[in-house]
Amino acid sequence: MNPIAHVPEGSVEDSNLKNDGKGNGCNKAAVGSQNKQETQCERSSAVTRRQFLETAAGASLLAGFPSYSPAAETGREVPRRTLGRTGEKISMVGLGGFHLGKPELPESESIRIIRAAIDNGINFLDNCWDYNGGESEIRMGNALRGGYRQKAFLMSKIDGRNKAAAASQINESLRRLQTDRIDLLQFHEVIRDTDPDRIFAEGGAMEAVLEAKKAGKIRFIGFTGHKSPDIHLKMLATASKHGFTFDAVQMPLNVMDAHFNSFEKKVLPVLLKNDIGVLGMKPMGDQIILRSKTVTPVECLHYAMNLPTSVVITGCDSMEILNQALGAARTFRPMNSSEVAALLAKTAQAAQSGRYELYKTTHHFDGTYQNPQWLG
Repeated sequence: MNPIAHVPEGSVEDSNLKNDGKGNGCNKAAVGSQNKQETQCERSSAVTRRQFLETAAGASLLAGFPSYSPAAETGREVPRRTLGRTGEKISMVGLGGFHLGKPELPESESIRIIRAAIDNGINFLDNCWDYNGGESEIRMGNALRGGYRQKAFLMSKIDGRNKAAAASQINESLRRLQTDRIDLLQFHEVIRDTDPDRIFAEGGAMEAVLEAKKAGKIRFIGFTGHKSPDIHLKMLATASKHGFTFDAVQMPLNVMDAHFNSFEKKVLPVLLKNDIGVLGMKPMGDQIILRSKTVTPVECLHYAMNLPTSVVITGCDSMEILNQALGAARTFRPMNSSEVAALLAKTAQAAQSGRYELYKTTHHFDGTYQNPQWLG
């Protein structure tokens, strides 16, 4: 299998920007233990789930959700949030898997980044069967030796749309990752209007995934996509028609998305209503949002963290960028409505027409468009 050329869903952000743009460098100190204030979540409700759903764009209302505790996010540890109805506690920032497998990044450095992330409180790891021809999963599997697998919540994705392709990719991912269980397996790149029906059809990929779950190979099931909120909604509706509810859904959530064909406005309320875990990706639009020069990397991360996300996945291809993500998580404070409005005002004009969200408007990010054979 040849390495893919597209830019992935969990890809790295701008490696040249290591602070928040205001001279505030990220803290590189390690943290020792998990957040111990989860029990305060129930007492910190300032608004209700209904209030958020009625004002879906109101990112500052995050503090009202039972799985979210502002009090628990004021220390130097990486805060944990709850993955929907699964009850799993995962780090509010997750480590993207694509760039960890890049040929120009030595495997030893990839392993160092993964283990440093876990040692510093990040337990959510992202990957995919197609990333770098499997090299991303291979390197992550090597990094998870020596007891690190037990400390991680491991997610990977498959492209197969039929049962045979999906089953083959699941087994290959398990082998590469050197594990007998993937915590969260997701259908990757649900970006075509036909994808939901293909996945749920007789002989479709969902049959393989459900069999894998029954066999104990996977624990939870989700899907990802970056193209259209309407396709996400169709996938959710198709699942409901078949009596199935996803455990998690991954989608772009960032300061540009809020203005253009928005996953935040269209899909997020549906996920919250059904207690489905929210996986935010592309907080900086894979560097492209940063090129607008309207926001800093840390502002981008904080905006996504301020939404009711279970985790914000960001790519890290160096220790500097990993420390940037850790610093953003440790310094995060819930934003009020004025702060959110001010941040969105800075990006409103640039966000028009989606020119900084090429994953919505072009095929540049569509690996399965460039490699349709992966679908089976």
